[in-house]
Amino acid sequence: MERTAYTQLYAWKQNADRKPLILNGARQVGKTWLLRTFGKQEYVNTAYINCDGNKQAEELFNGDYDTERIIRNIGALTGQQIHEKKTLIILDEIQQIPRVLPSLKYFCENARGYHVAAAGSLLGLNLHEETSFPVGKVDVINLYPLSFEEFIKAAAGEQLFSVLGNSALSELSALHSKFTELLREYYFTGGMPEAVSAFISGKSVQEVRRIQQMILYAYEKDISKHAPAHEIQRIHQVWESIPQQLAKENRKFIYGAVKRGARAKNFELAIQWLSDAGLVYKVQRIRKVQLPLKFYEDFDTFKLFMLDCGLFGALAEAPADRILIGDAVFEEYKGAFTEQFVMQQLKTLSDVSVYYFSADDSKQELDFILQQDSRIIPVEVKAEENLRAKSLHQFVLDNPGLKGIRLSMSSYREQDWMTNIPLYAAERILTAK
Repeated sequence: MERTAYTQLYAWKQNADRKPLILNGARQVGKTWLLRTFGKQEYVNTAYINCDGNKQAEELFNGDYDTERIIRNIGALTGQQIHEKKTLIILDEIQQIPRVLPSLKYFCENARGYHVAAAGSLLGLNLHEETSFPVGKVDVINLYPLSFEEFIKAAAGEQLFSVLGNSALSELSALHSKFTELLREYYFTGGMPEAVSAFISGKSVQEVRRIQQMILYAYEKDISKHAPAHEIQRIHQVWESIPQQLAKENRKFIYGAVKRGARAKNFELAIQWLSDAGLVYKVQRIRKVQLPLKFYEDFDTFKLFMLDCGLFGALAEAPADRILIGDAVFEEYKGAFTEQFVMQQLKTLSDVSVYYFSADDSKQELDFILQQDSRIIPVEVKAEENLRAKSLHQFVLDNPGLKGIRLSMSSYREQDWMTNIPLYAAERILTAK
């Protein structure tokens, strides 16, 4: 399957000011596969080292950070002749050997001609207490689960992918039923590469769900392995509470839903840990709509989303038939799947900050507020074809100069105060036309 991040990797390769690369991402989003595929297709050869349980690799990075010695030994360890610009050096699972991450600083300073790409789970990479991050000495690309457009390319082919991404939004209604069917499938499958691969190869929905459950199990094991011992139970409690949190009408995270009588001081470190690990997306409330939005964050009020809608369905134990057959997934679950889906697509957009808005009197709320440079975009999400958008309309009236976006199951339509975009075209939200 093709990943849009491949084009980012290619741009990194061509950049004359290229630094060692870190491919960031949660576990099992496809980092290793992408780097190895990139190396095979764009370089003469690849020198790949997996640092997980590799004693020889650990010895390689012990001692000094002499890059000539390290490169020479990487060649010996992998059996590859390493040449500047022609060889891609891949250092995988670098969180397992703490000295690999700081070594990238010395590759940047002393061996810029070599192409070095590192990958590791955010569970270890961001959280390793013994490791200092080489700030300013690396390039970073973030990899997420497959977006809906990537899923369409893998499941339905290049033509439908091109139509969804490039056709005028007004022309998509002719394929509305097809895109809706694919959207149902994506709600169930999500974007974890192993689950997507199983689904498009014809494996049963039971097998896809089994894969999702195994990924969840692996995350739980990683939490127990990497998290501070005194926070493990709280992290698990927050993680398990997310389906219930998103099933509420306003999605606002409530500590009491995690544990009766719980307060912020009990769980704020657990939430931060999950966020740093890339397993949840935290969306802060803003109290005022004025640039920059970050000035008006309410740090005490937020929503939590999972990294993937397929894993969300598996954690919630949502029956496959209720998602895949009919419109139940759009009509039930109080829109939880839909808002989770939208957040997942927003994360794939570059240079966009995501918040949500609610008035102090709680009488007005908007699902998402986006900031792209000096542009503010209010977004309302509708799980069905319901076109009533009272909150969005009032919000636009209260904030002259803004134009709203409504994401719904209805077809594209343009009004002077709002643009309606079909849910399946959510990735077009910044360029709607």
